[in-house]
Amino acid sequence: MVILLLMPDSNATFPLTHRQRQARATRELIVQAATDLFLEGGYSTTTMDAIAARAGVAVSTVYNAFTNKRGILKAIREGWHQTSGQRDLYRLAGQQADPARRLELAAQATRRQWESGARMMAVYSVAAASDPEAAAELREALAGRRSTVGATIRSWAGDFRMPPERAAALYLALTRAEVYLELVAEQGWTPAEYEAWLASLLKSQFLR
Repeated sequence: MVILLLMPDSNATFPLTHRQRQARATRELIVQAATDLFLEGGYSTTTMDAIAARAGVAVSTVYNAFTNKRGILKAIREGWHQTSGQRDLYRLAGQQADPARRLELAAQATRRQWESGARMMAVYSVAAASDPEAAAELREALAGRRSTVGATIRSWAGDFRMPPERAAALYLALTRAEVYLELVAEQGWTPAEYEAWLASLLKSQFLR
C-alpha cells in the first residue's frame, strides 16, 4: 500500500505546442476528477464514465488518454512525485557530507510524500485487493520504490552501523504510508511532529 519514490524525471526538450498544452490540461482535469472520485466512493465503484462526467470531457477522451483506470492510477502516482518535491529533497540529501543531515532531509522527503498522497494510499490498498488492474499498478509501484529507495539508502550505508541491505529494508519499513496515517490521521500528530520523530528515529537506528 505504499508507493514509491524517485521515479526517473522526464524533461521536455522543446516548448509545448498549443495542442500539447491543451492535451496536458485535459489529462490534468481527468486525473483530478479521478482522484476526487476514488477518495469519495472508492476505486472499484468509480467508472470511466463517471470520471469523464466529473472532468467534463467525453468518455472516449478518457480512454484515449489513459486506456483504463490503472493508467489513471499511474498518472496520479507520477503526479505525487512531481508535486511533493521529494525528488529534489533526496537529491539534496545525497549531496550532504553530514549523514545526520542526510537522514533529516530523507525524513522531510517522506513527510512531503505522505502529506500529499497518504489518503490515496488507502484507496490503492483497497483497490488492489479486488481489482487486477489496481493490483498490477500497486506491484509496479512497490517494485519501483524498493529499487530506487533501496539503492539510495544502500549508497549511504558507509555511514551506517548496519549492512546496506539491512539498512534499505529497515528504511523501507519505517517510512511506510501506514505509519504516517496511523500517527497523523488517527493519533492527531501534525506532519511536522511526524517528520521530527522520523528524523530522530532514523538517526538513532542508522548512525554509529
